[in-house]
Amino acid sequence: MTFDLMWLDIPVIAILRAPSAKRFPEVAAVLHESGITAVEFTLNSPGALDALRDCAGLAHPVGAGTVLTAEAAAQAVDAGAAYLITPAVIDEVIAEGRRLGVPVISGALTPTEIHRAWTLGSTMVKVFPAATGGPDYLHAVSGPLTGIPLVPTGGIGIADARAYLDTGATAVGMGSPLIGDACTDGSLDALNDRTSLLRELLL
Repeated sequence: MTFDLMWLDIPVIAILRAPSAKRFPEVAAVLHESGITAVEFTLNSPGALDALRDCAGLAHPVGAGTVLTAEAAAQAVDAGAAYLITPAVIDEVIAEGRRLGVPVISGALTPTEIHRAWTLGSTMVKVFPAATGGPDYLHAVSGPLTGIPLVPTGGIGIADARAYLDTGATAVGMGSPLIGDACTDGSLDALNDRTSLLRELLL
């Protein structure tokens, strides 16, 4: 399975996590309009599956994150998730993604985990938590693991994203530094401002 990056305007996967997913579709629409066309709805946000269903009309596909089991993977795809993202190398989720024909981005940290996620069939590998080693670590592990598309995620601020991409990252995953409080009751205009700043720094 391939994760089609051709429609990625900005090489960022936005991560939405909140006590309620009720506002996720609205936030995703703002992100899409701002150029961030890859958005992840975390399944441990109550109501995430309903939010995925509500996004059927968006121009770009939405993914499901924090997918921990094959059952959760199947439910997410049934709700409309176009790709699956895990926090770790979870064999059954990778296998279910392959069975369903849906890309899986597996979380991993060490070279062994990254290689294993890739050989099991992950489409890309989420290096998580990326801030543990920073861009220097990503550069170090990517050297011997040539050809594996890496997506550093976890603790990456708006000002940090460019450094990860310069080390060869395919994209970066960004949560609260970008999203802020937009998923609860925060300003969507402020979210648009942060996205605009990120766009200026990356493009």
